[in-house]
Amino acid sequence: MNVMKKEIVLKSVALMTGIDSEAKICPSDNKGIRFHFNGKTIEAHIDNVVSTQHCTVIGNSDVKIMLIEHFMAACAICNINSLDVYLSHYELPILDGGAKMWVEAFKNAGMCKACNKTYVLKEPVMYQNGKTHLIVLPSDSLNVTYAVNFRHKDLKNRWIALDTSKLDEYTEARTFGYLNELEMLQKAGYGRGASLENTLGLTDDGYTSELKSDFEPIKHKILDLIGDFYLAGCNILNLKADIIVKEAGHTVHITAAKQIKDKLIMEE
Repeated sequence: MNVMKKEIVLKSVALMTGIDSEAKICPSDNKGIRFHFNGKTIEAHIDNVVSTQHCTVIGNSDVKIMLIEHFMAACAICNINSLDVYLSHYELPILDGGAKMWVEAFKNAGMCKACNKTYVLKEPVMYQNGKTHLIVLPSDSLNVTYAVNFRHKDLKNRWIALDTSKLDEYTEARTFGYLNELEMLQKAGYGRGASLENTLGLTDDGYTSELKSDFEPIKHKILDLIGDFYLAGCNILNLKADIIVKEAGHTVHITAAKQIKDKLIMEE
């Protein structure tokens, strides 16, 4: 695992609440990623997930922290697992809507590189619920395939495979949603910080802004998968496995990640 060399601070509006949020990220000698808010602390761990409605939320009796998946994906991509994150608000800043700005900040801070571990599976992990599937099979290499079936001309019965040589296309992939549902979501207390800079809106015949790369929404789903699985100590990018996901979301990611955490073996 890598260790960040110096403290960094990032801030922007929070996607769900629309409130300004600042994150001060500090290197730590203690293993684990911990979030601190209002003098309370919670570890970024799969067993602390309390909600997966619209985003991944961790919490306990003292504190809840919202929308951690993009930050966790950036930590996985940079192989960082020792941080203390001090927040001004209980929701992380959305920044660019993906993980690119988190990754760039980590790299600009500098990292002390250590040996990165590769993991294999003791046995397969399979989740199925109606049309939804998430399957993780032992393999000699990493292969991730993610399928969606959205009400959109470009995203109907569409699948893509993760290309690790083009990780920038995944880190820059923005959160997204149907434009005609935004008002309803905002009335329910979600998406109040959404903008053209941090969110890609799906319209009847296209998008609210130009795509950063082909099939950007599916690439964002893969980014979410990486972040959610990292809560279980499983860095997908260091895992030898075939991962097949069909029409899933945070709830399915977390359910499967809970199963996989006890089935990992460090490769010698």
